Amino acid sequence: MSGLKAVLWREYLFFKRRWWTITTGSMVAPLLYLVAFGWGLGKTVNLGGVAYIDFIVPGVIALSTMNASFNAVATPLSIARLYDKTLEEYLVAPITVYSLTAGKILAGAARGLYAAAIILVISLLFGANFNFNSWFVTVLCLNCLVFSSLGYLAALKIKSHPDMTRFNNFVITPMIFVCGTFFSVDRLPFPFSQIIKLLPLTPASQGLRAVATGGELPWLSLAVQLGYLAVFIFWGIRACYKVE
Repeated sequence: MSGLKAVLWREYLFFKRRWWTITTGSMVAPLLYLVAFGWGLGKTVNLGGVAYIDFIVPGVIALSTMNASFNAVATPLSIARLYDKTLEEYLVAPITVYSLTAGKILAGAARGLYAAAIILVISLLFGANFNFNSWFVTVLCLNCLVFSSLGYLAALKIKSHPDMTRFNNFVITPMIFVCGTFFSVDRLPFPFSQIIKLLPLTPASQGLRAVATGGELPWLSLAVQLGYLAVFIFWGIRACYKVE
C-alpha cells in the first residue's frame, strides 16, 4: 500500500506543477468538436429524436477521456523507460509491480476524469442537455481505467518513440472517428459495424450515450469494458515483469 501511495503522490506532484498546461490541453480538442458540430449542426440536426449536440456530447466525452487517460500514462512512461531510464528506479525500489501498475493506471484514470469534468462544464455552456447519474459515472470511470491500462501496456511493449506514434496513428486516432462518437455504429455496413463494436471505445460511447439520453444502460457494453480492463491489466503486469 505504501508503494501505491508513493506512485500516486509522485503523479499528483507532477499534475500540480503542470495543471494549467494539462487543463488547457484538455480543452482544445473538445472545444473544436463542439464548435464544429455543436454550433455548426447543433440543434438543426436530429438523430432518433435527439438534438445532434446532445448526441455527440457523450461521444466527445468518451474520446476525450480516452486520449487523456491513455496519453497521461503512455507518453511519460515510455519516455521514462526508453530515454530517461527512470523506470529502473521504480523497478529497483521497494515497490511491487502491482503497486506500480495500480498507481500508474489510477493516476491516468484520474487525469481522464479531470478532462471529463472540464468537458461537462463546456458542454453545458454550449447548451447541451443530458442525464448525469451514477451509471454515467460508472461507464466513464471504466473508460478511463481501460485506456489508462492500455497506455500502461503500450508504454511497456513498444520498442521506440516512433512506435508509440504509430500506435497512436493506427489504434487510438481511428477510434476517435469510428467508434460511435459522431454517428451511430449501426449506420455502417454489416461486417464493419460488428468489428467496430468490439473496439474498446465503442462500448464507452454507446453506454454513455444511452444513459445521457435517458435510455437503459447496455449491460453488454459494461461487460466488454470490464473484459478489456482485465486483459490490459493482466498483460501490463506481465510486460512489467519482462521489461528491459
